[in-house]
Amino acid sequence: MLVPSLGLAPAGLARRFAPGETVLRSGGTRYPFARDGFFTNSKRWLVAGVIAVQLHGCGLETYVSDFMAGEENTTPPAPLTEFEPTTEIEELWSVDIGAGTDEHYLKLAPAVAGETVFIADRNGEVYAVDINSGDTLWERDTGAPVSGGPGIAEDMVLLGTQDGEVLALSRSDGALLWTASVSSEVLSPPAGEEGIVVARTVDGKLFGIDAANGKRLWTYDRQVPVLTLRGTSAPIVVAGLTLAGFDSGALVALEIATGKVAWETQIAQPRGRSDLERMVDVDADLLVFRDTLYVASYRGRVAAVSIESGRVEWDQEHSSYAGMGVDADNLYLADDESIVWALDRFSGSSAWRQKKLRGRAATAPVSSGDYIVVGDLEGYLHWMRRDNGKLAARVQVDDAAIIVPPLIVNATVIAYSSSGTLSAYRAGSE
Repeated sequence: MLVPSLGLAPAGLARRFAPGETVLRSGGTRYPFARDGFFTNSKRWLVAGVIAVQLHGCGLETYVSDFMAGEENTTPPAPLTEFEPTTEIEELWSVDIGAGTDEHYLKLAPAVAGETVFIADRNGEVYAVDINSGDTLWERDTGAPVSGGPGIAEDMVLLGTQDGEVLALSRSDGALLWTASVSSEVLSPPAGEEGIVVARTVDGKLFGIDAANGKRLWTYDRQVPVLTLRGTSAPIVVAGLTLAGFDSGALVALEIATGKVAWETQIAQPRGRSDLERMVDVDADLLVFRDTLYVASYRGRVAAVSIESGRVEWDQEHSSYAGMGVDADNLYLADDESIVWALDRFSGSSAWRQKKLRGRAATAPVSSGDYIVVGDLEGYLHWMRRDNGKLAARVQVDDAAIIVPPLIVNATVIAYSSSGTLSAYRAGSE
């Protein structure tokens, strides 16, 4: 039995890190660095939704029942505070994209390649949208219950489905190239590089798939704990390695060609007597900047890890399933109470924190010029200053939740709501 979720996802980068700075996030999107499941009005659904339970006589039925009935403590969402905006936000365009997540909590995040944004809805409609105008370039109905993606790899748009399939579409026109069967539901964007596509399934497996024809090349299997968050961090492919986080708190690097383990690092150790206390899922986006991988776990730690060796360069106690953003100076984190933190990228020490979004199911913070941008459960985007975290501007994209982090392309902020509204914004100067 699965209780609806909160989570998010990342995938695919160039072999070498260019001096011009590239940040790798969900869906295989490469960002040029420029300073750079259900939804109702009940906040309890959003808070409770992070938990996925495999009920095998483990006594958790009562806990979940009490939690959903309001008999367990939750963090109430902070009311929106009044402030004097210090920058103006311009809406560039806004379009409706299919059914959105269709009232499911899914990591359907926009991905970008060149001047095109790719997005999918729960019902299998896939769209290519011009980043400058919002015009639809092509639309394809796959007829599949899409649950993860899209990811971008080479000339393909990659999707995962509830039925345990990976779909590869042509990036140019959306034509179906191949379908591959995997062991279970795919909740995060597949990744790809060097002629191989990698997909992560909810039963703890990673699959290496031939990008030319969809044939399975290798499988990596990891045991899933009894109690986990519903969601998976997406694999990242970089420098010939597939990097993936697991529900046990482990971070693993596999050779993409063979699926063999190159290194393994334990980011968080399960502690406590109950299965609930021992949850340490790595469900937040993995994030690559230069030669460092950043990873966060639930009820565990956030860490900077060497991609080459798996050595932990620093770690700090923070719990997150929403994810992170990064720039040349700081790592930005939304913790499990939606407090937004700026941590020094080189040491992990705290630079500032912003508490005014507490309990609002903040997305991963992303860096855009002089600002950090996050979405929330009521469809708002919040701009805060990079240097001190103070709120600078706010707009409402939709009255439905924003589940996935905004997509940053140069100075443009692209947001996707759970009801299917895709919008582009730009901040002015102060």
